Amino acid sequence: MRILVVGAGGIGGYFGGRLLEAGRDVTFLVRSRRAAQLASAGLQIRSPCGDINLRAPPTVSAEALRTPFELVLLSCKAYDLKAAMDSVAGAVGPETAVLPLLNGIAHLDALAARFGAARILGGLCLISSVLEPDGRIVHLNEMHVLSFGELGSASSARVVAIESALSAARFEAHRSDAILQEMWEKWVFIAATAGITCLMRAAIGDIVAAGGADLATALLEECAAIAARNGYPPRAESLQKSLQVLTAAGSPITASMFRDIERGAPIEAEQILGDLLRRAGQGGADHSLLRVACAHVRAYEARRAREPRAASSN
Repeated sequence: MRILVVGAGGIGGYFGGRLLEAGRDVTFLVRSRRAAQLASAGLQIRSPCGDINLRAPPTVSAEALRTPFELVLLSCKAYDLKAAMDSVAGAVGPETAVLPLLNGIAHLDALAARFGAARILGGLCLISSVLEPDGRIVHLNEMHVLSFGELGSASSARVVAIESALSAARFEAHRSDAILQEMWEKWVFIAATAGITCLMRAAIGDIVAAGGADLATALLEECAAIAARNGYPPRAESLQKSLQVLTAAGSPITASMFRDIERGAPIEAEQILGDLLRRAGQGGADHSLLRVACAHVRAYEARRAREPRAASSN
């Protein structure tokens, strides 16, 4: 199976690197700067699950894409989706499966409109990893899960084939017959985590120490209620795990959105918080914490657009 991984950052670089390590046919679609970095220093991954050093991994530019791939692994930030779709168009053919690992669910409609609904799978990943300035990928804990499945039906022959290709690598590949349910559950968790850590500008443990555990719990409940209104109520096990993370005393956990704000970077405000709030509807339920959190990150984006230097010095 020929696999095109879009990007070689903390997510695409990690999962693509693991697949290369397992002998899979993987090519990275990257811009010229990252291509030069990979050609010079290789793909370096530092992980508690085992380091990887791959010299000159295969790369390709968007202009050089001429033939379709069987699987496109899309791991860009949600705000870069349009550019990513433009760059990957030459790799998508009649038999290509596109597996996005973006946050939220709005990207599914955009991908279906561009490439056709039949080509799009549902997917998500659970991993904490960062791309260092020197090009190394640092995996921050032992979690590295990639879940995927058909959006409108149970498992298909292509999903089984993808599972076979991914399962040989050193990460957990999980074929799901309820991928939209899993995507909504992840969305609820990351929206609550992003909302509370951005709003408080603090790690979970610091919020708990300040007496704010009830606020984190209330925000989680608001997000879960919106998921339920849209037909995907989080399962009890998922809610319990989320609650434990959001109320853990001494926890250093912060959302990547909060870390991006701290360094003055772009954020997925609309895709994670704004879109969820829009899906709340007019049922009269109180979503006050989510509205405040959403306004907070939108204000950051407004300031960043108006005063980019000021934002980057936060």
